Amino acid sequence: MKTLPSQLTPFVRSDAVGALLAETLGHPDAEFTLSALGRLTGVSGPVVHREVTRLVDAAVLQDRMEGRNRLVRANPEHPLYAPMREIIAATYGPVPVLRAAFDGVDGAEHVYIYGSWAARRGGEAGPFPNDVDVLVVGDVPRRTLSAIAGEASDQLAVPVNITRASREDWDAAEPPPFLRTVRSRPFVDVMTGAVHGG
Repeated sequence: MKTLPSQLTPFVRSDAVGALLAETLGHPDAEFTLSALGRLTGVSGPVVHREVTRLVDAAVLQDRMEGRNRLVRANPEHPLYAPMREIIAATYGPVPVLRAAFDGVDGAEHVYIYGSWAARRGGEAGPFPNDVDVLVVGDVPRRTLSAIAGEASDQLAVPVNITRASREDWDAAEPPPFLRTVRSRPFVDVMTGAVHGG
């Protein structure tokens, strides 16, 4: 499977690496199996294995074996750890930040990022996104969404705009024009990290 070059952080070797670093550098106290990283990022197993091996060889990540599982984590002793973490948080941070924000929120059936940020994740060239547009499919109170948007905006240091849509409208064969546009362009599933559409 071909990996797309990163449009969010051009010096990162691929979009897959950006997504992997967002999970690991974004959670420096956590250890991840390779299969868990694949589930969280939407990156295929062989690509996860190859890129994690490169990152371990470069001492950006550390690994250890536990039985048959290879566990990896961020290496906070790397000389560039702090600036790398800051840059990756600013570019690839929306997925893990929003996943954590919506963890356990009743009524959020799907959470998608769309708009310019998703377009960059989808490989489209363009200017750096100045906000993050989020679509929540389900029945979450607007007050809850507003609180999540405020907290996520603070964490990401860019405005996070959340729109809500019903499951019926999202699944409709002929969705409303706004949802038709969202589905026709790249959008990112916050829970799986997978890029769709476009």
